[in-house]
Amino acid sequence: MATGIKDKVAILGMGCAQFGERWDTDSSALMREAFDEALADAGIERSQIEAGWYGSALDNVNVGNSPIPASTALRLDGIPFTRVENMCATGTEALRGAAYAVASGAVDIAVAIGAEKLKDTGYGGLPIPFKGTFNDMWMPMGSSPAGFAQLAAGYRAKHGMSKEDLKRGMAHVSWKSHQNGVSSPKAHLRKAVPMETIINAPMISEPLGLFDCCGVSDGAACAIVTTPEIARALGKKELVTVKAIQLAISSGIESQMNTWDGSHVRNTRSAATRAYKEAGITDPRTQLNLIEVHDCFSITELVTMEDLFISKEGKAVNDILDGFYDADGQVPCQIDGGLKCFGHPIGATGLRMAYEVYSQLLGRTGERQISSPSMGLTHNLGGVPYQGIACISILGLA
Repeated sequence: MATGIKDKVAILGMGCAQFGERWDTDSSALMREAFDEALADAGIERSQIEAGWYGSALDNVNVGNSPIPASTALRLDGIPFTRVENMCATGTEALRGAAYAVASGAVDIAVAIGAEKLKDTGYGGLPIPFKGTFNDMWMPMGSSPAGFAQLAAGYRAKHGMSKEDLKRGMAHVSWKSHQNGVSSPKAHLRKAVPMETIINAPMISEPLGLFDCCGVSDGAACAIVTTPEIARALGKKELVTVKAIQLAISSGIESQMNTWDGSHVRNTRSAATRAYKEAGITDPRTQLNLIEVHDCFSITELVTMEDLFISKEGKAVNDILDGFYDADGQVPCQIDGGLKCFGHPIGATGLRMAYEVYSQLLGRTGERQISSPSMGLTHNLGGVPYQGIACISILGLA
């Protein structure tokens, strides 16, 4: 019977580039920025890395397909390198590949790097996914705001919630991220926004206003992983280990059958259930100290609090307005500002989230540091609520 990878992999070092409108640089330089920090943090030579996983989602508008761009940028010659793409879960998928390789014993030290440079593409949002017959058939002319606005409608209908109450909960989600982003030096946006501005912002897709939507950005993030034994032999005293990484893909059954009511994301619940089992978590509301979730839209973060089984069904708005997920709450969410302040360079996002949890666990985050965390979770959601990809990682002190 499979036992998972809990505590079989340690993070030896991590790095994160400055996110933002990086007109002054290219994707290769972004990758090196993150990699150089991770390599220095790990305290090893680049020649000690035995395999790599590179996450990049939009090769048609970015650095091109194959792992060669990453291998070239990082000067990692002659080792196995794999490019992965799993929509918005791409960064965590790269970490999953590197962690599984170490856990299996195939290699001792592996690198996961994710990067995306989107501000040069000319798109205000993500490029329209016209690639192959699948996207043309299943997501014809759809937009991300419209897809997630339907999640808000389904949530309201199921729980009999007024438009005003749901909007207040969503607005608090965005307000909280902007408050947190001020203390996050590598975030794209670092400006607090008044609640009234968020609530009264121009509408993008009812009920999602301008401040309910994250933007795109340029960025890269990197992790170097090994076994706990090797990490200790290299002099690491305080270890962050991987407690679980789980991935769940929707077959699209949500939109084909009447078994889904549109109020939640099924595959987030599947991935969370498996991740908690792998990590040995029985009560995420009390056992998790911080979370970084995929706040592509404020309604996504709100619903995810229930899909992660932290808030009870229909009660996420209450928890959000009570400050349960604020920086000084019981389970701080997006303590670094989240996608709302970092933007969403797709291939980098999952690893950027892991970088924040890793840094918090080691007490390295300065004025936004929370008190004595021992366990944190990251969550990515790719695609749309009715057909997508959920990836969850849980990191903790050994």
